[in-house]
Amino acid sequence: MTGAVGQDPARVPSGADEGADTGIRLTGSDAVAEVVLDRPARLNTLDGPALRALREVVEGLVGRPGLRAVVLRGEGRAFCAGRDISGVDPRADDAEAFLSELVHPVLAAVRNVPVPVVAAVQGAALGIGLGLMAAADVVYAGRSARLGSPFARIGAVLDSGGHALLVDRLGPHRAMDLMLTGELLDGEESARVGLVSRVVDDDVLLDRVRALAATLADGPTVAFVQSKRIVRDLAAARGASSALLEAEARAQGAASRTDDYREGFTAFQQKRPPTFTGH
Repeated sequence: MTGAVGQDPARVPSGADEGADTGIRLTGSDAVAEVVLDRPARLNTLDGPALRALREVVEGLVGRPGLRAVVLRGEGRAFCAGRDISGVDPRADDAEAFLSELVHPVLAAVRNVPVPVVAAVQGAALGIGLGLMAAADVVYAGRSARLGSPFARIGAVLDSGGHALLVDRLGPHRAMDLMLTGELLDGEESARVGLVSRVVDDDVLLDRVRALAATLADGPTVAFVQSKRIVRDLAAARGASSALLEAEARAQGAASRTDDYREGFTAFQQKRPPTFTGH
């Protein structure tokens, strides 16, 4: 697709840190916008400036004249591998505030886009990435997709609505199994258990998603908007709600005050296995 939607794809949104390259782009056409996570060297992990820029871009889609569908995707080998913790000091990290003030508004913004949002998921969709994926209306995953909860490896708690997603689709026992072991599901199994809509070959993933978005843009937009509203309300009633997000944020805050959280983050940053003590 060519042509920008209301902004230069290379320009940092005004809400981002001055002079920062947030790696968030908005491209596409008037009818079909593409929101792009463009931090491939970091597997599209997101820090504060990137999340603020992403929120501004997505909120800007609400009320956009002529918009009829949105594609949400990442550049490179991953959709989004979660939070960028490369520069985080775990001794001073306020994980609860990070989720409440930065992550949750982005997830709400994606859900509040009135027209259908289609996510193209290749490689890792973890943490924030899993939440972004779940906030979309339709999810096509490549066979390379890796979904799940690796948080046990860093002493943290699954967040971004992941508890509701896993329990709703997998049941409590399988959900706990994934959270405790850190096992990741590939695209095939993710589609089989209903974590994503469909699995397709990696080399045609973006083409298939763009084709679907174009088809949706030619469809009965008002009817789609009504169905999206009903499905969103049903999902909230089943647990994917703001109360769940708040509970996850509180749990992450509690975890972030433990020795194991600090050890997990430090070990990840130092590229070594963590040594947890249970404290």
